[in-house]
Amino acid sequence: MQIKDLVANNVQKLWPFQRTVYSPLFCKGGRYFWLNLNGHRILPITLSCILTSACGLMPNKTIKDPMTSSELAKLNLEMGVRYLEMGKLETAKEKLETAYDLDSSNPETHNALAVYYERLKNDEEATDFYQSAIRKAPENYSIKNNYGRFLCERGKHDQGMALLQESLDSAFNQRTWMALTNIGICHELKNDAAKSEDYFRRALQANPEYPPALQAMLKISYNNQQYMSARAFLERFMAVSKHTPETLWFGFQTERALGNRQTADSYKDQLISTFPTSKEALQVKTAISK
Repeated sequence: MQIKDLVANNVQKLWPFQRTVYSPLFCKGGRYFWLNLNGHRILPITLSCILTSACGLMPNKTIKDPMTSSELAKLNLEMGVRYLEMGKLETAKEKLETAYDLDSSNPETHNALAVYYERLKNDEEATDFYQSAIRKAPENYSIKNNYGRFLCERGKHDQGMALLQESLDSAFNQRTWMALTNIGICHELKNDAAKSEDYFRRALQANPEYPPALQAMLKISYNNQQYMSARAFLERFMAVSKHTPETLWFGFQTERALGNRQTADSYKDQLISTFPTSKEALQVKTAISK
């Protein structure tokens, strides 16, 4: 069995319980290992390696890097996206720019760079990369979903809504709850409460465990003084996701409205200790001082 087959078998056993992006093999102590993003040795391969000064040598045969430029670009793209998700923006930039240098034709790299610049609040660069991504892949529903949301959040509701609707209508879109939620957010930004709620509910019909839609319905329920409904949406959110400053704030407000002081205080304490610099932490401190 070849090394790549052994690795594939090990990775298959881990998926979907562990989501890790792997970098190439290295040899130490006579065994092969993969490196994860943090540089820890994992997945020891049951295959001896010859201890030589280069350590990368097999008997009578040199192990060559089998990855093409395109494959290396995809690996760096995957790592860059993962670092984006982790909030490690400097490392994400390094990986995404490497992916771009290796293969500038991949629309997903342009999409990821757009998200990166969006995180930096560099709207000009983000717009350029979103637009180049769409030019390279005009039927890509994921890019349309991201760019549509981006436009809606910047007040370009009609343009954003059109792209989100195209994303929703795509025959290839198997995750329609994302576009539905973003359309709901766009209607919310247009102060159309009825339509926004309708789209959030449709998103939850498509995926009852989608955290952004649950969080949106928590907010709507609280604002409509439907406190038991707000509590129910918060409980559903907590079952599938970690708290955000906003969910803790609405949890505090909801339980206080229901007269449950102890539970309200618990949300307050979590908010202040976990997100001390958030605007919600300031709001809760102001609320309890009144």
